[in-house]
Parts: sequence; C-alpha cells; structure tokens
Amino acid sequence: MAEINEHEDAEGSPERSPSAAGARAEPDVYVVEPLLPQRLRRPSDLLRLLATLAALGAVILLALVAKQTLYGLERDVTEGTTLVPLLSRIATFIGGAAVLIVPVAFAVERVFHRDGLRVAEGLIAAIIGMVGAFLTGQWLLAGNADDLSQLLTGGRSIEPLNTLLTSVLAYTTAVRVSRRPTWRALMWTVIALYILALYSGRQITLPGAIVTVLVGMAIGYATLYGIGSPNTRPPGNAVVAALRKLSFAPVSARRIEDDHQGSRRYSVGLADGARIDVTVLDRDRQVAGLPYRLWRRFRLSTETRRRAIRSLRAELEREALMAYAAQAAGASTPRLLGTSEIGTEAALLAYEHIDTRPLDEVPTEEIDDDILHQIWEQVSLLQIQRLAHRRLTGEGIHLDKAGRVVLTDARSGEIAAGDLLLRLDIAQLLVYLSLRVGAERSVRAANAVMGTESLAAAMPLLQRIALTRETRSALAKDKNLLGVIREQIVALEPEVKVEEMRLERFRPRTLVTIIASTLAAYFLLSQLSQVNLVQVVVQANWAWSVLALVASFVSFVAAAVMLRGFVPYPLPLWRTTLVQFAASFVKLVAPAAVGGVAINTRYLQKRGIAPALAVASVGASQLVMLAFHIGLLLLFAYITGSNTASTFTPSRGLVVALLAVALLVVVLLGVPPLRRLVTRRMKRLFSNVLPRLLDVLQSPRKLIEGSIGTLMITLTFVLCLYACVHAFNWEIGFTTVAVVYLTANAIGSAAPTPGGLGAVELSLTAGLTVAGVPAELATSAVLLYRLLTFWLPVLPGWAAFTYLQRHEAL
Repeated sequence: MAEINEHEDAEGSPERSPSAAGARAEPDVYVVEPLLPQRLRRPSDLLRLLATLAALGAVILLALVAKQTLYGLERDVTEGTTLVPLLSRIATFIGGAAVLIVPVAFAVERVFHRDGLRVAEGLIAAIIGMVGAFLTGQWLLAGNADDLSQLLTGGRSIEPLNTLLTSVLAYTTAVRVSRRPTWRALMWTVIALYILALYSGRQITLPGAIVTVLVGMAIGYATLYGIGSPNTRPPGNAVVAALRKLSFAPVSARRIEDDHQGSRRYSVGLADGARIDVTVLDRDRQVAGLPYRLWRRFRLSTETRRRAIRSLRAELEREALMAYAAQAAGASTPRLLGTSEIGTEAALLAYEHIDTRPLDEVPTEEIDDDILHQIWEQVSLLQIQRLAHRRLTGEGIHLDKAGRVVLTDARSGEIAAGDLLLRLDIAQLLVYLSLRVGAERSVRAANAVMGTESLAAAMPLLQRIALTRETRSALAKDKNLLGVIREQIVALEPEVKVEEMRLERFRPRTLVTIIASTLAAYFLLSQLSQVNLVQVVVQANWAWSVLALVASFVSFVAAAVMLRGFVPYPLPLWRTTLVQFAASFVKLVAPAAVGGVAINTRYLQKRGIAPALAVASVGASQLVMLAFHIGLLLLFAYITGSNTASTFTPSRGLVVALLAVALLVVVLLGVPPLRRLVTRRMKRLFSNVLPRLLDVLQSPRKLIEGSIGTLMITLTFVLCLYACVHAFNWEIGFTTVAVVYLTANAIGSAAPTPGGLGAVELSLTAGLTVAGVPAELATSAVLLYRLLTFWLPVLPGWAAFTYLQRHEAL
C-alpha cells in the first residue's frame, strides 16, 4: 500500500506518467473514502413508480368515463376471434406456455452468469404481485368499489386482476429485463400473446388487462426501490485506474465533499507533487433532482435548451464543453485536464487543483471593492463569449491565496446562451452580492465593469423566481432588497425604460384557478343538462326579461358614476361607462374582483392620473362598496326576518356564521405569520386608501356621486335577479332576492374562477332554492340572470375594449 500523502503545492500543471509501455507496474493507491453501500435506492426507480401510478390513475378514470365504448370494443374483439378460431387457439397455446417458460429461461441464464441475486429480487416481486392481485380481487368482488369491479370484470365471474399476469410483470420489471433488448422483446411478445388469449377467451377485459399490466409494473418498481439495487458505482480504486489510463500518476486519493448535484469528488495527489480535483458522474444520479428541474422548466419561460433528463455521455460532453469554452474565454476557472468513462456506469472529469475558499466562507469585511470588480470582470469575460454560468453564488465564486477570483461549479452553465440567460446571470449576481455587501456597493461595482445598459437590461429580471434556490432562501430575510436594487439602478440612469418581463408561465395560484374553473365547468354542464336552454329563453316572460336587461345595462352606468365619485378629476361619463363594459370582457380571463380593478386603474393612469392616486381612488371605491355591501346585507336580512317574525331572533345559521367569523379572526390574529400578513395589508390600505376617502368626504358633490353609484350597482343587480325570477312566473320578495344576491356575490368575488364562474351560479341557485323557489325554476332564473349580466355583455365589452385600446384609453 502506498502511503497517504497530502500535496499542498499545486503550482504548475500536473505532469503525467510515462506511457505504460516498458514502465514498471504502478503501485496500489489507498483511497480514503467511506465505504460505498452495497445496495442503494435509485431515484430512477422511484420516478418510474410514480409515473406508473399516475398512468394507472389516468387509465382508471378514463375507463370509467368511456365504459360503453370499451364494452362495445370488447364485443367486437370477441366476435372477431370467433371468426378465426385457429388464431385464437394458437395464441392461447403459445401464450399460456411461454408466459412461464420465458421468465424461467431468463432466470437460468442469470444464474449461469452469477447474477442470482437479481433473480431473487424478481421472485420477491412476483410473490408480492400474486398476493397483491389476489387480495385486491377479493376486495373488489366483496362489493367494494362496484363501478371499478364492473369495469375490470365486465360482470363476469373472472379475476379483476389476473394473478399470473400480475406476478409475471412484477418479476419482469424487478429483474430489469428492459435493459436486455432481446429478452425484452421476447418477454413483451409473450405477454401480449397471453393477454390476447385471455381476452379472446373472455377471461379478462380490456381495462382489466391494462390495469393488470400497470399494477404489475408498479409492484416491480416498488420492490426495486424498497429493497434497493446492487450498487454499481465504481469505487475509488476504479477512479484511480481510469486516471492512469489518462497517463496521470496518482499516489494518493481521498473523497471530499460532494458537489451541489450530488456527484462524488476526489482530491488526488500525483507523483510530481501536484494535485488534481476529480468529479465523478454516476449514472444512477442522472435523474436526481428531476422533479425540481421539470417543475422549473414547466413553470419558467426561459431560453434554456437543456434537457431535464440527460444521458451520462451527454452530461459528460456538456460539462467538458463548458469547461473548455470558459478557458478559451480567458476566465479564471480550474483547467480541465482530461475526461474518461469508468466502465458503463460512471465517468470522470479531472481538473487542475487550485487552493481556494468559497466566497460564502469569506468574512464580509474582507470583500473589498477590488474583489467586487474582479468578480464582475470574470463574468464579463464569460458574457462576451455568450457563456452563461447559471450558479453565481457563494459556492461558485472562490478566492485563491493571492486574493484572485476563481469561478467554479460551471456544470449548470450553457454555451451560446441567449440574451435572457446572460441577463439572468447579471440579476443573480447583483442580488447575491447585495445580500453580502449591500445594494449600493453591488450596483456600483457592476456599473463600473458591465455598464449601465447591462444593468438596465437585467432590471426586469430582478424577480425571486429568477434566482437560485439558495439566493431565494436568503432573500426571505430581506424582502425589500429587490426594490432597493432597482432604485440604485434607476438612480444611475433616471431615463431608463424598463420593459416588463414575465418569467413564469404560470403561478401556483393559476393551478388553483384551473382546478376551480374545471369544477365550475363541471357544475355548469351538470346544470345545463337538466335545463333546456331554448325553453328557458322561449318560455321566459319577455316583459320581465326586458326589465332585467335594462337593469343589467344600468349597472354599467352606475359603476361609471361610482368611479367618477372617487376620482378628484373630471371623467367623461360615456367613456367611463365603456371602460366598465370592457371590464366585463376582461372578467372572462380574470377573477371577478380583479378584472374590474385592473381595468379601472389602467384607465385612470391613461387619463394622466398618477399611478399612486389611481390605485388609491379605485381602492377607495372598492372599500366603500364593501361597506355598502355589508350594510345592505344586514339591512335586507333584518327586513326579511322581520317579515316572518315579531321579534328579531338570530337563527342558528346566523349564530354559526358569526362564530365562524370570530374563529377566523382569532386564527388571523393568533398566528404570527398571518397576523403580520394582515397587519401589512391593512397598513397599505390605511396609508393609501384612507387619505383618498378623506378627500372625498371633504367634497360633498363627489361623496354623493360615489355613494349613489355604489348603491345603484347593488340595487340594479338585485333588480335584475328579481326580474329573472319573476320572468318564470314565481312570486318572491325583493328583500329576499337581495339577501340571496348579496350573499352569492360575496362568494363569487372570493372565488378564483373568471368572473366567479360556477361559484356564483351555485350560490344563487342554492340561495333561491332555500328561499322556496323550485330547484329547476331557480336554475333557469339564475342562468337567465348570468346570461344578461355575464355572457351577453362580453361582445359589447370586447368592442369597447378594442375601441378604448385603439384610442389609447387603456
């Protein structure tokens, strides 16, 4: 055994050993590293398991929806097999025999190659598959999940999940037949013949066959991940042997901390006293972090061309190419000395060793302006050659003993990068350095090297979503930092024009909106299936319908009057009314409480009103509308109650509602994060909206105009719903309709769906039904109401939106 040596002097390039021809045998090198585990759980097995379960769920849902189609297809196939009985018998004979013979033959072949452990894993999966299929079948046949049982059995006395097929597929998956092309093709041919034989003999249904295949595969992957797979990662001595093939002469090696992607790293001492750093790419680590990469790729609209899943060879070539490109650009990076595959399961990259320390470990007081300038100069060299680093953090920026900046960790980088990726690098480095030395010093140093234009181009990308995960976490402690950085850049170039750039394809709230919209569509379709729309329009009393239409139109005028009352400058009534129609068009793609606010704010800004005042005016109108809404709800609720009782006695529902509100207030004020959130929002409200309200109170004419408009909006919508109910010849009190509308409107405003779609219909229908209106009639009235107030204004709203944009009013 060679003695373990530490060679600290790394000046100069490492020399390579003479060629193996005529040279004496190399001594063994003892590698200092923890013992590699004999078995490990591969992330790829877990991902395949999750993908199989997702496919299983999708197949079951689709089959439940298309049951009749599947039954018809099964009858066609059964009739077809009766016409060619010879083919059916051949498939039955071959499939039934081969489905047992082929797995046994594969097991014998593996045992002869001393791979009996893999066969044992397959047998474990087969046993689990057989027992699982049997128990699941018994559970379904016992009367649980009747729809699923009917789907898998077709109402016949057969197994819901074929026990033999499940166990064979679990075995096939667990022994990794997929890695042997010949055996894989033979095995799936046999399985297909066996399924055809079962199907033609009416021993399995088409959904049952697909579900059985997916369940067997899922059990196989679950077994592999549960018990683990033999560790095929090459140990340290294999790394040393690969280095010798590259003509290096290693005399010592020790494992050091893994990089951020989980790849192994070794520090290797050479015979000439130099050292090299070796990164090992293991095949089983290639899918590590795949869910996060897929999520980021799906969510962000960047110009990156990297694949979420890369082969070992592709990853090796990409990292080597980035290292060579950085060297050619003149950047200070560790020099790549060689690459090599280590068998079929790993590859290595050998870099020159530079004694450095990461910037994260450098005290802030030691980071002077010279270091900041060096960092930006190194980034500038990369940007000139269109190279994006993508990880400009404290772990990717190092300082050597002489105080020179060295860029490392370029594995995530890209060559021939687009403008977006280059600007992302600038934004990331600006934020990281601002976290360390402050926004002023960071921006000043960047401006001295990169120039004001580069900083201005990166300013739209100063968004949390554009930063690395570590920087986003650090930024949580200083949430105002991004705004401070923008202010520093604007101070350098006050006339800079910043174009907004949206990096997110969607936000998490968009998922909520999509789900809510799907549920709303399902509800509407179910309601429409119970009502004849033609009959709704034809049978409705036209006198009441016209009154409802007039009330719907007046509501837009009322909204314009309300807005005029809260704006200190004169607004034309007709154009302001057109803006309200345009807002009805925007409601198709935005929640009810958002579209109108955005359109009105934009309109006021186009009228020359300062953005802060425009936001405050619209916010004040919304706050007053909320106050009117609550007041009218209480008033009409009291009037409705007094009509049916001599004294106002709170109902059980009202008490429950009050208790729920009280509980919500306690939770909001008792949980510190929620309390801070509410306090921050209320502070913004009182700091912007209340001063505008005080201005309105000082102008009686504006106060009256705003109050009349606010009151008219509510009353016209109530009148519209009241007329829609009477259009179907049903008598109901105005105050009762008012309570139903005010309650449903509050729910619709809180719903994330466009225009409160689904939530408003459900709430109005339920409210009218509770008020005594028959369910079918209530649905018809609500559909007529939504037709007049939501769908019908869309076309004039689109025309108004287009007109206002053409005349630069929006």
